[in-house]
This record gives sequence, C-alpha cells and structure tokens, in this order.
Amino acid sequence: MNNLTYWKNGLKDGIPIALGYFAVSFSFGILAGNYGLSPFQAVFMSATNYTSAGQFAALGLIANSAGYIEMAVAQSIINLRYFLMSCSLSQKIDTDKAFFHRFLLAAGITDEIFAVSVCKKGRLHPFYNYGLMNMAMPGWALGTLAGIVSGSILPERIVSALSIALYAMFIAVIIPPAKGDRILAGIILLSILVSLLFAYIPVINKISLGFKIIILTILIAGGAAFLFPVSGDRDEE
Repeated sequence: MNNLTYWKNGLKDGIPIALGYFAVSFSFGILAGNYGLSPFQAVFMSATNYTSAGQFAALGLIANSAGYIEMAVAQSIINLRYFLMSCSLSQKIDTDKAFFHRFLLAAGITDEIFAVSVCKKGRLHPFYNYGLMNMAMPGWALGTLAGIVSGSILPERIVSALSIALYAMFIAVIIPPAKGDRILAGIILLSILVSLLFAYIPVINKISLGFKIIILTILIAGGAAFLFPVSGDRDEE
C-alpha cells in the first residue's frame, strides 16, 4: 500500500476517536468559558496542548493564578505517560522509515491513539498514525469551540447540567478498570481521601493547586508503582 492508502485507513479508524473527543471537549469548552477564556484562547489551547487531563488541570491552575514554573512542572508530571507511549510506538515503526517520523508521531500521542496504534498488527506505518491524528485532533478542537460558544448562548441551567458531563467522564474512566482490580480500587479511594485531607488540613490546604497536583501524583502514583509493580504476568490476565 502507498502512503495515501495508509493515511485513509488512519482517517477511518480515527472517526470513533474524533467523536469521543468532541463529546469530552464540549465539556471542556463550557468549563473554559466559565473560567473566563475566550473562544480563541480555548480552541488554541485544545489545538496545541493535546491532552485532556493536562487541559482540565491547566484551567484550575489558571484560575488560581499559578506561575509558569508551577504550570510547567504540573503538566510534565500529568503527561509523563506519553513519554513511555512514544518510546513504545517508536519500536513499532517500520525500520526503513526516516527518523523524523518518530518525533511527529510523538507530538500526536494520546491514550486513544496509542491504544489503536499498538493494537495494529505488524509494523506501524507513519502515515497511518498521521491519519489518526488528522481525524482526532480537529474533533477535540471543534468540540471545544462548540462547547464554549454554546456556553455563551444557552440558558444557565442547561450549561450547568452539561458541565456535569466532565465528572461523568472521570467516573467512566476510573470505575470499569477498578471493578476487576482491588489494588487499583484501593489506590483510587486512597487518592480521594488524601486529596480531601490536602483540601482541609490547616497549612497543607494553603499549598497552591499546581503543587498539590505535583505532590499527590508523586506520592500516590510513585508509591503505588513501587509497592505494586505491574508484572508481565499480570498484564496477561
């Protein structure tokens, strides 16, 4: 197959990702409008900061007037998994392809694109991933635009109701895997408990939101990785 055929296949496989991104980023657009961002600012963020968790966290940091260093460190930790995903996919790319393709693919890595790419049998053609990216990325930006525009014209009650979709998304992400994994369920409950303690314990609750994210991520995720390492046998279960 030629490059165009691979690209078209990527576009087709990217349609479900784009639809899912549109729905989630719609909530992001509404939230961005509530935090005072203009449509241009919100869409620009979605087009350049290609990570849902990072963007939602960034809104909270912006609202709390976080500094640039605090923002950068928090984003680096939140998105650390993409380093691993990029390294993994780079080993799957055709060995005869130019090295610069690895950099371009890394720029468009998301959880969903990684999942689709890694499940593709055989070697990975760069233009297949370009197709995935070309379909998925506009879906996220357009959803953001639709959300922030709708938030400015819809009645306040409807906007408040649509904002709940954000929390529904987070619940949908953590509940299914937690059902079949007691360790993961325990870590989630611990994260909730420790986050509440950080919000209400005197002195600690004075820590800025960005550094709370950094501290909690390192303590909980790092501690869980050390105490409960994921072995190859566990992955296969």
